[in-house]
Amino acid sequence: MNITVTKPFLPPFSEFNAYLEGIWGREWLTNNGPLVNELELKLKDYLKVDHLLFLCNGTIGLQIAIRALDLQGEIITTPFSYVATTSSIVWERCRPIMVDICPKTLNIDPDKIEQAITGKTTAILATHVFGNPCDVDAISTLAQKHGLRVIYDAAHAFGCIYKKRSLLSYGDISVCSFHATKLFHTIEGGAVITPDAEVLKRMALMRNFGHASLTEFDGLGINGKNSEMHAAMGLCNLRHIENIIETRRRLCKYYTIQLEGLPLRFQEIAPDTQYNHAYYPVVFESESMMLKVLDHLNVNSIFPRRYFYPALSNLPYIYGQNAPIAEDVSRRILCLPLYHKLSEAEVAMICRFIKRTLKYI
Repeated sequence: MNITVTKPFLPPFSEFNAYLEGIWGREWLTNNGPLVNELELKLKDYLKVDHLLFLCNGTIGLQIAIRALDLQGEIITTPFSYVATTSSIVWERCRPIMVDICPKTLNIDPDKIEQAITGKTTAILATHVFGNPCDVDAISTLAQKHGLRVIYDAAHAFGCIYKKRSLLSYGDISVCSFHATKLFHTIEGGAVITPDAEVLKRMALMRNFGHASLTEFDGLGINGKNSEMHAAMGLCNLRHIENIIETRRRLCKYYTIQLEGLPLRFQEIAPDTQYNHAYYPVVFESESMMLKVLDHLNVNSIFPRRYFYPALSNLPYIYGQNAPIAEDVSRRILCLPLYHKLSEAEVAMICRFIKRTLKYI
């Protein structure tokens, strides 16, 4: 059997089927049905956030966030994230300005942000990379000083707590992904979270074509809604989320014990963080070393992933911006397999292959 970088958690089929029977009985499949509303309420309660909207995916969430804040011009962002972070900015006809990352945390380096601010800058869009909190205090200080809005791409940050607050409660808007690859998923899906009720109202209208009523429209909108089937999967998975996170924590700890002392390093997680263990990235000393490990694992039907390669500063529509640290890290990093059904024996096997490749056995 192949060991892939991730596999989706699937609840007992009987739990999901019970929701499906209710959907069949109601014949209400989409357009903000009762399960969508129930999921939104339960997510707000679990995440301890004020306002949340369930969407069809995280990318639409980023686009809606940019529109809801009426952003134009330049948006400072990170070169080390999934392509949707940057493409959403460009799609909304703004210009991404790449600011390099901290090599230890892998997040945007706040010490480099201010020098990138110009008269055209309207916002900072930063990613909590692999769920590791950005320096939200420093970013908030810079944003207030220069009159900028802050959006966090929190695709990886579900369930993370920073300084005793949900990491999703920071900034003007946080955007989650509930894609099947995430530790909490709704098959496809996402969410926008904001502390501002007026921003929530604008995003709620945008999510549903701008409908203020059946016959009235209030501004430009898009179809960002999600279905009752997807909400059902989310409600099922939310029941198991504590066990999912604990299992990942245990597997990550086992990985670290096995890999300590090798010529690689781990992501430095911010202090005062209750981490969700969404990913297990390792950074090798060189790209050639990483490629040897990758090839050896692949030959043995183990398929980690080069998250995030190449760096987004290399995208053809970014106009030749450079981010040397992100570009260097992106060539040397590998996310090792991590999912609910992965066993400690499989983790030990993966680590043995890595050690053999690096000649530490």
